[in-house]
Amino acid sequence: MKACRCICPALRPGRRIVVFCSLIVLSSWIFSWARSAGAGEHDITIGLLEEPKTLNVWLASDAWSTKVLSQIYQPLYIREPKTLNLVPWLAADKPVLDKDGLTYTVKMRPCKWSDGSELTSGDVAFTGQLIREFKVPRFLSNWEFVEQIETPDQHTVRFHLREPKAIFLSRTLGTPIVQKKRWAPIAENAKKTEKPLLALLREKITDPVSNGPFVLKERRQGAYLYLKQNPYFFGRGKTISGHVLGPYIDGMIFKFFGTTDAVILALLKGSIDMFWWGLQQGYLQDLEESGNVTIFTNEKSALYYVGVNLRKKPFDDIHFRKAVALSTDKNFIVTRILQGYARIENSIVPSSNVFWHNPNVPVYGHGLSREDRLRKAYEILRKGGYTWKRSPVGLDGEVRDGKEIRMPDGTPMEQFTILTPPADYDPQRAMVGIMIQEWLKMLGMPATSRPMPLGSLIQQVKVRRQFDLFVLGYGNLSLDPDYLRNFFISRNDKPNGWNTCGYRNPRYDRLADASANAMDLEERRQLIYDMQGIIMRDLPWIPLYSPKLAEAVREDRFSGWVRMVGGIGNRWSFCTIRPASGDAAGR
Repeated sequence: MKACRCICPALRPGRRIVVFCSLIVLSSWIFSWARSAGAGEHDITIGLLEEPKTLNVWLASDAWSTKVLSQIYQPLYIREPKTLNLVPWLAADKPVLDKDGLTYTVKMRPCKWSDGSELTSGDVAFTGQLIREFKVPRFLSNWEFVEQIETPDQHTVRFHLREPKAIFLSRTLGTPIVQKKRWAPIAENAKKTEKPLLALLREKITDPVSNGPFVLKERRQGAYLYLKQNPYFFGRGKTISGHVLGPYIDGMIFKFFGTTDAVILALLKGSIDMFWWGLQQGYLQDLEESGNVTIFTNEKSALYYVGVNLRKKPFDDIHFRKAVALSTDKNFIVTRILQGYARIENSIVPSSNVFWHNPNVPVYGHGLSREDRLRKAYEILRKGGYTWKRSPVGLDGEVRDGKEIRMPDGTPMEQFTILTPPADYDPQRAMVGIMIQEWLKMLGMPATSRPMPLGSLIQQVKVRRQFDLFVLGYGNLSLDPDYLRNFFISRNDKPNGWNTCGYRNPRYDRLADASANAMDLEERRQLIYDMQGIIMRDLPWIPLYSPKLAEAVREDRFSGWVRMVGGIGNRWSFCTIRPASGDAAGR
């Protein structure tokens, strides 16, 4: 572990001192500049690795832009921290369904925009209509089934659906709402161009009108971005899901550093209060030993897995896939490779997503020793018709290295490759590939692990579909499990489709389509449970783990962070954190 502690050399005298001094000067200069720009006494200063690429909400897809914009544009409903249930945010109450007319009616809270004008049902309707008319890529799939939006009065919105869609509640109603007054002229001008969508996405937004807790005050390109408290924020003083909302801080200063070493140094020095990004394991011990930094560790809605190409032999054989699943020691991966900063996953829906996760799916090899795993894998392969020049289990039950496994038709198994990202991008996944290679070699399989650039790997898997096995992951899965349908439904088995492994199962397809249309929550939950069970019996993917998210803050500056899946950097935290006692002197 010591070899990975990247921050230590930077703190010893004579090592990278220029970088350290430059950081101190830069941080002090930026902070002084922000103060002269009218920043408040109790601003939280947040370190980001990169600058937001855009403040145009329709274009923003990078993590840095979405972090900033999440404090500016708000949806009708958000997730509650403990249960992850959807709760009213801009909305005043739960949506009311009329099953006969297939309509949802939403009542809105009294709200204002940061310019003091009233936020009305017209803004909500305009937002949905703009997305549908321009076919905005990031949001269209959540709105294309909405047939009509009515506004009976200024605080009531009625959505008419063309067909039942479960994601209406979790995704459509989670869309950030924009101001009609501000965006209508932009939309009209865009329509007059040859490529309206491109014109809309290219619109440079320098002063977004906010309906959130903060509003943009200043932006200095390449240096920092400052959000000040929005005096018109609807939640001020309100209690929602047990949280009394502020915000209780004056504003948020986002500083851009470029490297993790630089931002960690700034955190240790106290020139920033939070690093809004997941920490690599090598930094944790030094931060914990500093005495001033608190590490929060939370679950992520994430999944790292082995994918199998079911379009070719022997990967289309369930005996082979079960043998791979049994051989793959997830406990070793989590405890030895990931040093405990992950959670073993046995289903495609991560266990952190407690409502949708099925805990009763088939599990392979849990609690078994290495030898017992190999014995079980050997038995499965033998029953499937595989033979060996030397079997991995002797007549006396002794486990040994197998030699030259043969297919059920008697031909030698051809060498196959486990693709992984390169070690300089993700050393853990690269090591996982190597370990799976070694475990499969014990069964006599001619496996080899091959790291390759991530972009090339995705091209090979998703576009060319020329692969055997691969190790990939989703670091930020939606809490709505509709992705389970997209990843494995037969019609998505196409070049550049989501069904990368070529899985086809008519029963699964029927359940998947039914889950997309189920408006009753419990009915849909049972369908999602059944889908997980089928996938874990057929094993087109072998789930491995979900990494934990470690985040660092200065609790000597601000306290009251709200923990939830996905970390402490959430709307609830920034609406409830308070300056620590006596933190009035600035930096």
